[in-house]
Amino acid sequence: MAAALARHQADPHALVQLLRELQALWGWLPREALAWLATALGLTLARVEGVAGFYRFFHTRPVGAYRVLFSDNVTDRLLGSEALMADLCRRLGVAPGEVDGDGLVSVDRTSCTGLCDQGPALLINHHQVITRLDADRVVEMADLIRARTPVAQWPAAWFEVQHNIRRADVLLADSSAPGEALAAALALGPEALLEEIKLSKLRGRGGAGFGTGLKWALCRKATGAEHVVVCNADEGEPGTFKDRVLLARHADAVFEGMTIAALAIGARRGLVYLRGEYRFLLELLHAVLDRRRAAGLLGGAILGESGFEFDIGIHVGAGAYVCGEESSLIESLEGKRGTPRIRPPFPVESGYLGQPTIVNNVETFCAVNPIARRGGGWWAAIGTPQSTGTKIHSVSGDCARPGLYEYPFGTRIGRILEDCGARDTQAVQVGGPSGVCLSAFEFGRRIAFEDVPTAGAFMVFDRSRDMFEVARGFAHFFAHESCGFCTPCRVGTALVVKRLDKLAAGQGSRHDIDVLVELDKLMHTATHCGLGATACNPLRDTIVKFRPAYERHLKSLHFEPGFDLDAELSIARHMTGRDDAGAHLENLS
Repeated sequence: MAAALARHQADPHALVQLLRELQALWGWLPREALAWLATALGLTLARVEGVAGFYRFFHTRPVGAYRVLFSDNVTDRLLGSEALMADLCRRLGVAPGEVDGDGLVSVDRTSCTGLCDQGPALLINHHQVITRLDADRVVEMADLIRARTPVAQWPAAWFEVQHNIRRADVLLADSSAPGEALAAALALGPEALLEEIKLSKLRGRGGAGFGTGLKWALCRKATGAEHVVVCNADEGEPGTFKDRVLLARHADAVFEGMTIAALAIGARRGLVYLRGEYRFLLELLHAVLDRRRAAGLLGGAILGESGFEFDIGIHVGAGAYVCGEESSLIESLEGKRGTPRIRPPFPVESGYLGQPTIVNNVETFCAVNPIARRGGGWWAAIGTPQSTGTKIHSVSGDCARPGLYEYPFGTRIGRILEDCGARDTQAVQVGGPSGVCLSAFEFGRRIAFEDVPTAGAFMVFDRSRDMFEVARGFAHFFAHESCGFCTPCRVGTALVVKRLDKLAAGQGSRHDIDVLVELDKLMHTATHCGLGATACNPLRDTIVKFRPAYERHLKSLHFEPGFDLDAELSIARHMTGRDDAGAHLENLS
């Protein structure tokens, strides 16, 4: 551990990384080890324990030599993950969430692992993934664990992660050589490069859709000792896995886009925040960085340009959905709990260590390369006037061909369903749980910031699925992932879960649905960050569009006589702001 301290220069801002390496040595984080680390970094034990207790992949109690975490996204559950987990627990003689009597193994659930196209999936000891689980693999896994077989000796086929690129366009089909886009950017120069990015109308691909050119220009103008480029590779939104493939297949494009951004804003330092579930990509990414340094594409005098210095480090997260929010991510980079900051100031003015910082996601940095090579006008001609370029979709759920699909903005929802082999579809959750749930009468709508915006997730549900249970699963996810900082989110998400669980048990009434509506209104306007504000999105959409799914869970199953159409239409218009939101309800009546 002394070597790790030296490598990180005993920097308190590296606390999360040092905790990760310390846990790798011990298997967990004993209090005496935390005390030693606190002394070495000049921090209080309370500070170190507070950070260790925030992230779900850190453990201050033993969790066994084998820590098995089943992905608990709805798509994994639809594929039978719950039954597989129960079978493994039975074979190992361990209860979910507990360690067996010998201290050998613990089995539990975790949020989406970003492997929805090849689930059910799980994590072993937080850094190795197993895909395409089935009953036979569970049987063999139990035997391997009982025999204390090292994970490295388990069947190699279990760890295969497929890319599943089904439709490639500008980004996924990119075959340009490393350095080609960077050379084009250098030929333009920083100012002209910024103008091309603005001309392209490129908007951030993380969901919010803020103008990339404007963000970079604001950061370039901000005063600070140094400017910083941060890549948000923490795609924790359930159902999203596009960044996983881009990092695995197009890491050069990601790093090149970051380097171009550094040229534009005058940065010398870059950081990638890699989600903890993608720890298995770390060695590959380091190898690409080393290759780029050797080729003169990172480091000093990049491509022979005197004064152009930039390098990239990788920070591995430790399991916290909220760290996908840019200010929470920066807090984590600084070795703190991932609590969202109050804004302003925004990161472009005061970000990492108080310096001007741009935070863009993996897909956004990839998009920068073709713009540098072919010009902003070329990119702006793709898609729609307000949503230019292409968008990559992580398609999973009830379809024949899950995987990645890249389309120009403006593509119909129905087109994506046709291409992925979806049949008898009743709903699509676009953009993950924090996005929008669309019913069949909306499949003519289009993917675009002005119609159906998305961070990339596209989960398909056929008519055999209970949309109440889908919403309930998402509610449990948000309650689990709330950072607890603000009362409306901490308490509100728990109250939503309590009401939905009551309905699931058949003990609920229409009053409970009314309370859920009120909770949505409160949380949407009163929470500290976007997690709480969007936590009820799937609840709101499914109550309006799939009300019978809720009615079936009431104590008294009298949907027809007790259905108040005027009240339902009023709720629908209020919750969606769309006059046509009641059309589907009229059909239900």
